[in-house]
Amino acid sequence: MFLDRIALVLTIIGALNWGLIGLFRFDLVAYLFGGQTSSISRVIYTLVGIAGVWCISLLFRSREMVEE
Repeated sequence: MFLDRIALVLTIIGALNWGLIGLFRFDLVAYLFGGQTSSISRVIYTLVGIAGVWCISLLFRSREMVEE
């Protein structure tokens, strides 16, 4: 499903960003889009959060549904 792939990509982006924060105290999203409180950064953080919630549903789907 196309939406699953988008959610997975956004979740990976979020994971990489958190890895950078944890290892180097560097927030790439904030750096690229003008700080943590900028509107664009907040939209990206929100989309990554929604994608993470969507990816939870992948855990509970049967294998046949995922392969279609």
